[in-house]
Amino acid sequence: MFDNLTDRLEGVFKKLRGTGKLTEENIKESMQEVRMALLEADVNFQVVKDFIAKVSEKAVGLEVTKTLSPGQQVIKIVHDELVELLGGTTEQIRLDGRQPVTIMMTGLQGSGKTTTSGKLAKILKEKGRKPYLVPADIYRPAAIDQLQVLGERLDIPVHPSTTDMKPVEICRQAMTVAGQKGYDTLIFDTAGRLHVDEALMGELKEIQSAIQLSEILFVADSMTGQDAVTVAEKFNQDLEISGVVLTKMEGDARGGAALSIKSVTGKPIKFVGIGEALDALEVFHPDRIASRILGMGDVLTLIEKAEAVVDKKKAEKLAKKLRQSTFTLEDFLDQIQQIKKMGSLDQIMGMIPGINKLKQLKDAPKPDEKELAKTEAIIRSMTKKERQSYKIINASRRQRIAAGSGTTVTEVNRVIKSYSAMLKMMKKMRGKPGLVTGQKRRKVPKGMRR
Repeated sequence: MFDNLTDRLEGVFKKLRGTGKLTEENIKESMQEVRMALLEADVNFQVVKDFIAKVSEKAVGLEVTKTLSPGQQVIKIVHDELVELLGGTTEQIRLDGRQPVTIMMTGLQGSGKTTTSGKLAKILKEKGRKPYLVPADIYRPAAIDQLQVLGERLDIPVHPSTTDMKPVEICRQAMTVAGQKGYDTLIFDTAGRLHVDEALMGELKEIQSAIQLSEILFVADSMTGQDAVTVAEKFNQDLEISGVVLTKMEGDARGGAALSIKSVTGKPIKFVGIGEALDALEVFHPDRIASRILGMGDVLTLIEKAEAVVDKKKAEKLAKKLRQSTFTLEDFLDQIQQIKKMGSLDQIMGMIPGINKLKQLKDAPKPDEKELAKTEAIIRSMTKKERQSYKIINASRRQRIAAGSGTTVTEVNRVIKSYSAMLKMMKKMRGKPGLVTGQKRRKVPKGMRR
């Protein structure tokens, strides 16, 4: 996400870093480039104008500190203003106060409301809530079925709605059922349209009047840029939304919607969808997103993702295997699966500080999901014995593995060679102080050495 904007801003700040002294002239020149970068990212014109004015005002007459260069100070100002532009603070679903918590999902057709409803229910269930999914879209073919399938996959109850019922009656019935069965969080998946119309708004207002809603979330496709902002503004005027969920962020290289929507509507982005998987919904952190935009990475999110997928007992077992040099291809396969759970390689690498500079190098390695999938297929085509002891894999076994994985013998050889090289590297690390074992070797006096 934001790849185009990050690349443009990186070029601007590269010039600033080499600046010995900041003048009104070079600040004006830099801000003009930042302005163009934001407009090309499809950020609202008025939002860009206000942003540049604030940064310029703070940068002109800046007192140079000893710890930061003039260029670094301007970058810090841009970072701080970006955080404010994106919402300032992290805002999540309000779970305290009146029970049950009631959340109405709104938005146009195709924005991803139904899938997002399932993803949100999963997050809330992991927090110890008892969510109840309520299909209130009686118009779109299979909308009710889709939510029921999601509920089954997530082991979350779904209200038995039918297309001959009125949406407001569905919501009222669901409230009654929730009270009887102890569900503390209701998520109403409402209908969308291809465009905003009176019938749609009338139906949503009817639900709003009948149910005391804790949250009204507007779900928008980030790929539609300023169109998403315009529609969000209309929904907010009619319904007074409480927050925004931006979907398809993983494919949004520009980021105009994310950078405009808070300023235009006054309502925060609460979540972002970063893929089709049911765990691909993230809490929106303005400070972390600002750091990603400026190529500073997002280490906190990376750590959180790792903690969410890594089994502590497995990690301890793996550390022991590394110390004893008993790391097998079975363990290698397990590590590939752990990485896949964290997201795509592009997403993971995008959270590493400084990775944008590395990507700009001609010979820089590119993350390749296909190669990772091939490696996984090759290891899965091996027998358990072969995974435990790779040295028994002779020529005929390699041919069988290649045929079973849909790859070539050369590709099988490459995986085995990479694994073998990794073992050798681990063996070398094992003998170095503080590496793998985590212990330092004590210095032995000359007279006591053997």
